[in-house]
Amino acid sequence: MRIRRYLRACLMAAIASLAAVVVRTQSQTPAAQGSQDSGFRFKSGVELINVTATVTDAAGRFVSGLHQEDFQVFEDGQEQAVTHFSADRVPVSLGILLDTSQSMRGEKFDAARGALDRFLSDLAAPDDEFFLMQFNSTPSLAQTWTADRERINRALVGMMPNGSTAMYDAIADSVPLTRQARNRKKALVVLSDGKDVSSATPLSEVHRLIRESEALIYAVGIDCATSNGSHRPPALFQQRGGMPVPYPFPMPPGRRGGWPQPPNNRYDLRRCQDPVDATALRDLTDDSGGRTEIVRDTADLNPATAGIADELSKQYYLGYPSAQKKDGRWHTIRVEVKNKSLRVRARRGYVAS
Repeated sequence: MRIRRYLRACLMAAIASLAAVVVRTQSQTPAAQGSQDSGFRFKSGVELINVTATVTDAAGRFVSGLHQEDFQVFEDGQEQAVTHFSADRVPVSLGILLDTSQSMRGEKFDAARGALDRFLSDLAAPDDEFFLMQFNSTPSLAQTWTADRERINRALVGMMPNGSTAMYDAIADSVPLTRQARNRKKALVVLSDGKDVSSATPLSEVHRLIRESEALIYAVGIDCATSNGSHRPPALFQQRGGMPVPYPFPMPPGRRGGWPQPPNNRYDLRRCQDPVDATALRDLTDDSGGRTEIVRDTADLNPATAGIADELSKQYYLGYPSAQKKDGRWHTIRVEVKNKSLRVRARRGYVAS
């Protein structure tokens, strides 16, 4: 009987000890998880700020092989101590925004679909995921987040260009979707051939959304004077009423100045009705650390999208602790490398909200 009581007491003590361990482990788990999750996730106004940096040489080629000590990071002009660094390729959550307005009809749209197909193939990591947003007079989510590239391709096949351009609305609808992404690295790529004419969302609101987001924003602007793959030399004669007439016309004696020149739209004398607003696109992309590329030939779409895919696969990650309070203000970020012959592109700041 005495032995039985002793064994029961030992068993109760063991159970109590195990319960204490479980409680202590549970109380520590959130902190431990928070430490792991902080990694390279961009968090506005908290203890760790993360930055994606693209480094290129004078010829625009990506520079690999850099180390943490090669970088300097400044917040509001003050140098910060970089505590997290990585040069490894990480999975990407990428939203594709495709202009399906009337002006994209024909070979231009076919070339855009082909470029996107190549783009999806170049981003070949199995953990990458995508969504597809089309926009004309209004934006429409054609395919939500998926790692199945064939679902994106099938959605592209069913699209028919029509209507006008509501690009700002499309971006405003897409930025919140990046918060649902499973990967810590998030980006949006916009393909459009015209300026916004239909959005209800003002440009200032789009700026705010991008600044409060962690997503990189890229844009490929297809100029409205884009030739569909043809490279025509300037015509020495233009047809006027069935008669070839030299253009520009010979100058009359004594006339100063000159005759009006044809618009510089790749040898196409038709007026460019809806040009790409390159300034607006760069305003949207540059704050995020992304970039804008303007193409003037459909043959240039593949190199443009392939360059973005390559860049997303070759970037550096830097993290630093920030003492800033959640003041709701924009805090500037500047990233430099010690080799001053190299160029760095990174997000320009964050909103501490």
